[in-house]
Amino acid sequence: MRLNWLLIFIPVALGLYWAGARPTLVFLASALAIVPLAGLMGDATESLASYMGPTYGGLLSATLGNAPEIIVGLFALRQGLVDVVKASLTGSIIGNLLLGLGLCLFAGGVKWGEQEFNSKSARRNAGLLMLAAIGLIIPAVFHFSASSDQEISVHISAVLFFVYCGSIVLTLRNQKAVFGVAAAEEELQEQGKVPLQEHAGGELGWSKNRALTVLGVVTAAMAFMSEIMTDAIQPAADAMGLTPLFAGVFLLAIVGNAAETFNSIRFARANQVELALGVTVGASSQVALLVAPVLVFFSMLIGQDMDLLFSPFEIIAVMLAVVVTRDLVRDGQSSWFDGLLLIGVYCILGIGFFYIPAATPS
Repeated sequence: MRLNWLLIFIPVALGLYWAGARPTLVFLASALAIVPLAGLMGDATESLASYMGPTYGGLLSATLGNAPEIIVGLFALRQGLVDVVKASLTGSIIGNLLLGLGLCLFAGGVKWGEQEFNSKSARRNAGLLMLAAIGLIIPAVFHFSASSDQEISVHISAVLFFVYCGSIVLTLRNQKAVFGVAAAEEELQEQGKVPLQEHAGGELGWSKNRALTVLGVVTAAMAFMSEIMTDAIQPAADAMGLTPLFAGVFLLAIVGNAAETFNSIRFARANQVELALGVTVGASSQVALLVAPVLVFFSMLIGQDMDLLFSPFEIIAVMLAVVVTRDLVRDGQSSWFDGLLLIGVYCILGIGFFYIPAATPS
């Protein structure tokens, strides 16, 4: 089942926006329109990757895997929604690790019972996430003693981005992907298992020119929808009685991760839980090591001064998500109850975020 039918919300969102409809309706319509666009962007990327060979193709897939989050974040920064963007980073990490992984383990466990997977790649990504969590803690620790939160954040972003570049070097030297679905597929091939053919972009039968055209058109459409959505998110959140923190952690993050979550559920239902882990855990690693630094650097160019100073509850939420995930993938086995536990932790954190007052500093 594809999500392309949601493309109908592109003209709906445009009509509502031009008609001056309520911000809540504009936000919901534009958010639903972005979901299939993110999926098509992934298809186009995977199609191009199939023409580039396993190493450079895997690198392309990993690098562009978080393009929707970057595009949405860039336009949100242009709107001055710095707190919302920072919250969306937290939301992407805990959303992928708890909600995305929880849903796919639950869906796969209901169909197959106990599932087994190679935990090596998942543990490696979880280790990278622990590094990122430390990067979130340091600005908060030195908040009152440092002369500039922005300066510390830029330096930490540089370190995180350097680690990401190191993963690229590892990919190129070892001919093996580090993040995402490409890495998970290589794990499957080493075990003699066949990856989900339905996923691979090359299996769509797209030519290189078609893939490039789709990627260009979808990127432009996503940029336009992102501008509409970010323009409406603040008044929509106010109308619904939501704080910027909650709007970023749960509304904006869920939109950016919807296509990845859908794919991870599909992989788990096909009893290929390694691919599901590659999508969810790998995407969270990239949010911390690539998306966050890129947005910090971009904010300097437009004068928004985004930093990595997160609220204590955000830091606790990320640390809990990382620790719970590392503990779960340690034994290489999962069941539907493991997924239910992750979803439960996500819902509990959601309740906590909902009741944090708007005056709480982020």
